[in-house]
Amino acid sequence: MNTQKRRTAVVTGGATGIGKAITLKLFKEGFNVVVADLNQEQGKEISKKSDNQFGEIAFFKSNVTDMKSIQNLLEFTITNFDKVNALINNAGVAGAKGWENESFSREEDWEASWSVNMLGLINVTMQFLPELQNNSGSRIVNISSVSGRQGRPSLPHYSSTKAAVINFTKSLHKRLEDIDITVNTVCPGLLWTSMWEQVGLKYSNTQEKYKGFTAREVFDDMVKDHMPLGREQTSEDVANLVNFFVSEDSSAFSGQAVNVDGGFFLN
Repeated sequence: MNTQKRRTAVVTGGATGIGKAITLKLFKEGFNVVVADLNQEQGKEISKKSDNQFGEIAFFKSNVTDMKSIQNLLEFTITNFDKVNALINNAGVAGAKGWENESFSREEDWEASWSVNMLGLINVTMQFLPELQNNSGSRIVNISSVSGRQGRPSLPHYSSTKAAVINFTKSLHKRLEDIDITVNTVCPGLLWTSMWEQVGLKYSNTQEKYKGFTAREVFDDMVKDHMPLGREQTSEDVANLVNFFVSEDSSAFSGQAVNVDGGFFLN
């Protein structure tokens, strides 16, 4: 199989959680996928799913906060696949180590969140943009959060970065209005991931209502209270929307931020 005839997508944070679901969905839809992640064990594991029917998943250990690492990621992608057709900015953190045990945002939580969630996203995008411009119909999809819609008093450092991602998407869309590239944002709602498990621990540790709750019990209670459709979202729900945004069917969409949240927020 000549994998270079397929479209190529780069997914940051693509080895676990939502990123893993995006990687597998795009792979099944005919993309070669470059997984850019710090988790070497999971990255190598997901790369084993490459086969002759769908294409290739290639892992590259990468740190979105380091410009040299980003440059190496781009070089690896072009060397192995010749081109980049889609960039999925998914890498993110909820705070610095130990944030879930604190009742307030520490300086290191602000620094970690902005460094990865916003500056990392911008740096990857700007590094890859010239290559994306070389390929007609390229796509950029940024992963934000419903926390970026209305904010979270318990996670202001995280929420503010996700609001910035939405605004950056709109700004970049305006910059690219005369270029055949679309850029959109996906805002996940309540999904049970390793990151949300940390959120649940934080609520259990810091909020009286959830004292004694397990992280999963906190999550289930929030789904019950806030989900009009009555179910939690899944990583696959998010991946399905990302897949639409990278498809030809989405050519009329750009500069948009779309919630995958079961009707939690109305925007």
